[in-house]
Amino acid sequence: MPAPIALVDCNNFYASCERVFQPKLRGRPVVVLSNNDGCVIARSNEAKALGIDMGAPWHLNRDKFEREGVIVRSSNYTLYGDMSGRVMRTLGGFVPDIEIYSIDEAFLSLEGLEDRMYRQMREARAAVLQWTGIPVSVGIAPTKTLAKVANRIAKKTPESGGVLALMTEVEQTAALAGLKLTDLWGLASRMEARLHAIGITSPLQLRDADPKWIRTQFSVVMERMVLELQGISCLALGLEAADRQTTMASRSFGRPVVTLTDMQEAVATYISRAAEKMRREGLVTPALQVFVTTNRFREQDRQYTGQHTVHLPVATSDTTRLIKAALHGLQRIWQPGFSYKKAGVVCLDLHRAETVQGTLFHAPDSPERMQLMAGLDALNKRYGRGTVGFAAGGLKQTWALRSEQKSAAYTTQWAELLEA
Repeated sequence: MPAPIALVDCNNFYASCERVFQPKLRGRPVVVLSNNDGCVIARSNEAKALGIDMGAPWHLNRDKFEREGVIVRSSNYTLYGDMSGRVMRTLGGFVPDIEIYSIDEAFLSLEGLEDRMYRQMREARAAVLQWTGIPVSVGIAPTKTLAKVANRIAKKTPESGGVLALMTEVEQTAALAGLKLTDLWGLASRMEARLHAIGITSPLQLRDADPKWIRTQFSVVMERMVLELQGISCLALGLEAADRQTTMASRSFGRPVVTLTDMQEAVATYISRAAEKMRREGLVTPALQVFVTTNRFREQDRQYTGQHTVHLPVATSDTTRLIKAALHGLQRIWQPGFSYKKAGVVCLDLHRAETVQGTLFHAPDSPERMQLMAGLDALNKRYGRGTVGFAAGGLKQTWALRSEQKSAAYTTQWAELLEA
């Protein structure tokens, strides 16, 4: 039998993070809004019980939320990212290997722990709750796909104590019998319709199908899903994170941007964030793309989308070089007379900084420049993003997105530490 895999998923992660530092929110309906306070992207169980849908627009539901006592918070990704790191570090102390799958999910290898996997996962779950305040659910199975199924059931069955294993065929059959096709990991409604067309209407029927035949009808991805449902592992733990190929920084504006000055501030701010991210991962970019767009949902407005790619003489992560290049790209696509809703930059073809070679006329980033950038990053990490920046990014940033309900950065900024 293959070594068990556990999927640990934080329960209602964003809402749970908000509750850690505000205990008064426990037992009350909590929703978290998307960037610019647009729509609901996370809900506590109490909010779900009120029938609040994911994606519900804030501006259309404000009065309803107030009547029903719903606590509303703007998304606070600095807090969520820091709390995620604490959860993952805690989990890593209980298992030999961990694959961080997303901000609130991780796959754990239970190799060598087969005889005590339940106890180990219960202890890990209790430690995460005690040390971080975040509740988690754990699903254990021979494959990632079945671990996802186990986790889903663990969340919905209090008697499981938050930890559920599907290691035998009998357990797996009983679990799959209670699910729809779209409850399976990665199976969307469009694929469900195609499966229905060939007579497969349930997860059990999909599991019992011939994997090779499924591949001829669909793809190797669907073949792997069938094999995984049969308990044959096809998706190994990704223990080595591959270097990213691109990185993007983009946000919608808090109000329409109509002047070039405001747009230049926004683009300079976004490329600064992308540069910081690249330096943190030891990457550089030889090219970047700048884009701007109007609000396509405002049909009464004139519409425009522009983008331009700027190739750099030598790959870099130096913010000053990247700001200059990004503003050059913006100048090529800027059109006056439009109300812009969003802008962003994408750094392309990323590769390791140590592989960069200069040219006859252009040298790679010098150690002195990188020391300056490292100092900038260190100050912003210690005192909060934006503590030190470039004048091109502006000071007031009246174009910035709205976060009227945002909680404090309790874990990452000294000035916002929780007070007794």
